[in-house]
Parts: sequence; C-alpha cells; structure tokens
Amino acid sequence: MKAPVVLYGITVGISVQTLLRGQLAWLVAQGWEVHVACSPGDALDESAAREGFIAHSIPMSRSLNPISDLVALVAWLRLLRKLRPDVVNVSSPKAALLGALAARLMRVPRRVYVVRGLRLEGVTGPLRPLLWLVERLTVALSTDVLVVSRSLGTAMRDQHLLGRRPARMVGSGGSNGVDAAAVRSSAAAGERDDLRRQLSLPDDRLVVGYVGRVVADKGIETLLEGAAAAECGPTLLLVGSVDEPELALAIERSPLTIVHVPWTPDVWRYYSAMDVLCLPTLREGFPNVVLEAAAAGVPAIATDATGAVDAVVHGVTGLTIAVGDSAGLAAAIDELAGDPEQRRRLGAAARERASAEFEPERIWAGVAATMRGDTDSDIVTI
Repeated sequence: MKAPVVLYGITVGISVQTLLRGQLAWLVAQGWEVHVACSPGDALDESAAREGFIAHSIPMSRSLNPISDLVALVAWLRLLRKLRPDVVNVSSPKAALLGALAARLMRVPRRVYVVRGLRLEGVTGPLRPLLWLVERLTVALSTDVLVVSRSLGTAMRDQHLLGRRPARMVGSGGSNGVDAAAVRSSAAAGERDDLRRQLSLPDDRLVVGYVGRVVADKGIETLLEGAAAAECGPTLLLVGSVDEPELALAIERSPLTIVHVPWTPDVWRYYSAMDVLCLPTLREGFPNVVLEAAAAGVPAIATDATGAVDAVVHGVTGLTIAVGDSAGLAAAIDELAGDPEQRRRLGAAARERASAEFEPERIWAGVAATMRGDTDSDIVTI
C-alpha cells in the first residue's frame, strides 16, 4: 500500500526546528512520506537529519515582496507537480499563502492551514487590511483550518476571517505539545542552586524569568516597567536573543538587576533558576514557553492576549494580567514574591496540567487525523 505523501510548508528553518520538533519524525514512523518546503539554511538541514523528512529549499521572505514571492510561487508549483502530494500542511504567513495558493492551483485534495497566530493583531494603518486579506485568502484556499488555541479561533471568527469555514482545535490546544518528562529532566540537570551561582543570581530576590525573542510584540516594555515598579525588587533572567536595538538600550538603562543569556538550544535547564515565568505578550498563537515552564513546575504570569490567555488558568496554574498593564504586573510579581506556598501550589498544578493535557502525541495524532480527513473525537470545533 502506497504511503500517503504530505508536504509541509513553513517559512524559515528555525520554525521547523522548534514548532515541529518531533512531529515530523512521528509521522514518518506512522508510515507517512514527509516532505518540507522551507527557506534554505542550517536549521532546515539539521531538522531533516534529525526527523527523517525530505527537505526542499524554496527561498521565502517574511516581508511582502512581489517579485521574490512570484519566484517562490513558481517554485512551489514545480515542487507540487513533481511530488503530487495527498496533503499540503502549511503554517506561518508567507509559506501558508504561497503553499495554499499553489496547492489549490495544482488541485491537491487536502490543504490544511495550521494557524499559529494572527500577525495582523496589533497592526494599524494601511498594512492591517492587507494582512487581513492575506489571512482571509489563505483560509479560503484551504480545506481545513486548525488553530492552536480556542481564543485564536474566536479571534478569527470575530474578525470575519473564517467565512463559512469552521476552525478546529486538537484537545486543549497547543502548537506542538510539550515533552514534559524531557523538560523536567533537563531542568533538574540545571541544579537550581549551582545554576543561580553560575549566573550570579541573588539568593534573597525573586527571579522572574523570560524566555523567547526579546521583541516589542512580547511586551518587553511592560516587563521592564512592571518589574521595576514591584516592591520586592526582583531579578530578571532573560533567555533569548535581543532583536531590537531600542529594547537593548532599554535593558541597559533599566535600574533592575538583569541577567541575559543569549539564545541557546539548551533553554530548558534555565527554568530551574526561575521562581516565576513572565510573558506579558501582546499577541500569541499558543505560547510554548508557558507549557515548558509548567512542565518544570514554574508558574507563569501572562497577559489576557489572544493565545496567551489559554496557556494559564488564572489562580490555578499562574496569574493573568491585562495586556500592557505594568502596574498589574508589578502587583502580580509582589503577590507571588510574598507567598512561596502559592508559588509552589501554582507550579504543581501547572506541571500536572502540562503532563495531562498537552502530550505531543495527542497534538500529532489530531493533525494526522485532519490530514487523513478522519473524524477524531479529540478534535473540537470552535
């Protein structure tokens, strides 16, 4: 019996490396012939070697560029003509639009659009209607729309992006699930006290952690203002690349004690040094870092932004504040700083939820069922 052929489309290799980690190897083990179309780079090559899929390099820019986008579309059409896949699975704005359009033109029978976030949220001016049109067109070209969180599906419906097409979600949501056991093992290997000494983190201060790209969309300004206003005087541990010069300057000028660790593939070990994770983001699809911290037993403070609001159960696995509310963030930090027992209780509940509801295989099985066109009781319509 011929193996079903799926072609994944994603814009850059680092997304394959992180957002699809384990999923593609699992599909190969399940008998799928897996191909990935992505911009060329070491991250794509490394992922292909690790996961066992066949990589196809198609340069795609994240920004709108009519000439390069047309060249990429032609490359997509040629690849589809060669592979004749049963399914195209696309995500990330540029690869999603080009891949869905090419797949529709080549009459690929099943075209799955996995929505990991809405880029148009927070955008104003003439760019917003263009982004809305791109999103609406991608949905219209797809046969199935999978969202990674309930609030994301609701936002798409409220912004009239779905038309008559339903948005579906696997289980409790999540981009790719979390390997809770692996995170716990890596965090435990970090040896909290030794790691804090290595990083020169003071023993008598609450350590507020942040993991991810240090960019404005993640609410870094709110993080700096809220932490500086907290009476407990927390220490910030930032793990990730600082991608915007203005934020680099703001961090340098901050009165806070800030320890910065550049991006590292061994990020999980740093959760052991944190008392609480903070993600004051402006928009998300579903933040994996909150699940990773939860797996390590670290509670989170997150905003009520799309996607982020699904990652934290307020008062159970962490605390939720309004988007941009630096005063609310300061109050939340002080609340947790003054109540170690509450931190322990929230962290334990977060760890249990991560293990019970977000196993990677659950997400992967739901994605595979969608690609086969099967009915799966774990897939819910939003």
